[in-house]
This record gives sequence, C-alpha cells and structure tokens, in this order.
Amino acid sequence: MAIHFHEEDLPTTDLFAAGAAIAVDTEAMGLMPGRDRLCLVQLSDGGPNEHLVRFGPDSDYAAPNLRALLADSGRLKLYHFARFDVAIIRAYLGVMATPLYCTRTASKLVRTYTDRHGLKELVKEMLATDLSKQQQTSDWGAPEINDAQREYAASDVRYLHRLKEQLDTRLEREGRTELAQACFDFLPARALLDLAGWAEQDIFAHS
Repeated sequence: MAIHFHEEDLPTTDLFAAGAAIAVDTEAMGLMPGRDRLCLVQLSDGGPNEHLVRFGPDSDYAAPNLRALLADSGRLKLYHFARFDVAIIRAYLGVMATPLYCTRTASKLVRTYTDRHGLKELVKEMLATDLSKQQQTSDWGAPEINDAQREYAASDVRYLHRLKEQLDTRLEREGRTELAQACFDFLPARALLDLAGWAEQDIFAHS
C-alpha cells in the first residue's frame, strides 16, 4: 500500500484500473465553494494505492488528466458526501464528476437506527476499522502537506469501495436500491443549487 502525491495534476490516467469505479474525496479551506479554495483531491480505484493531487494558492486548476478522469462517464465515482465534493469539483475544475454513488446518502437510507453517518462511524461499524479524524480541520492550504495529513486524506478514499458493497446489500435487503439511485441521480442538481445560492433553502418545501 502506498500514497502517491502529485502537484497540480495526475501524471496520467493510466494509474487506475480500466473501467474501475474511482473513490473521490476533496479537502478545501472550508465548506463554501467559491469562498474556500480547493486544495486537494484524493483518488483510489479500490486497489492498494491512493493518489493525492494538491493545488497551490495560485493554481489555474487546468489539470487535464484529473479532469478527464473525473469527467469520464464510463467510470462510477464513489463519494462519502457527494453533495460537497461534486460542487467544489465543478466550481474549480469545471467538470461534473458523475455518475456517482454516495455512501453517506446510502447510509441514511439503510442505517435508520442511528443519526451517526460520518465516515468514521461507517468504517467502524461495517468494516471494524478505526479511522483517525485528527487532521480533519488542519490547514490544507499550507505550503507543505505533512505525512499525517496525507494519511488522513488517503484514508478518506481507502474504504469507499468496501463500504459500497455492504451498503448495496442493505439497500437491496430493505427494498431501497431504486430510491438510492434516484437520490444519486439528483445529487448533481443539488450541488448546482448550492453553487447558485440555494444551499440553505429547500426549494421543494411549501413555505
């Protein structure tokens, strides 16, 4: 297992198994795309390696290889909180990184016995593994990304393929597979609403 670090772009898209689903996560300076810049994109095809792409404060976010990978309609992208990741990728890299699967959304549909749907809780319950979240609020815009930050960032994509397998089993068991897919299909529109200024307002509500 190795964590590979890249500046500004992937060297090639051939780093990932052909046609494999790609687990994707992002780190930013905050949770408001537009105000808070994208600093890091993490990727895994479910194999032994994770790839981190770091963007500096003066980046033009050209990243042709990364953009091609994320925009590939033949590859499923796995996220834990797709609503944010898809929005910030669209805002900075200019692509809609779909089709997608969101483990947090799936968890909310099948783990209705709890309100704890963070990645740490899912990995602990479903994969019997403890994740450290100490670096979650660290400075991702710092000139250097240290080893602890790299390990934290990589761990955010390391388990998503295995989580999907287990969540899919539960979705099928509870008869919610089609409902989950409808939610996944809507998430890109939800991300666009966030970027357009409707982050806090439910436009489907009566009031």
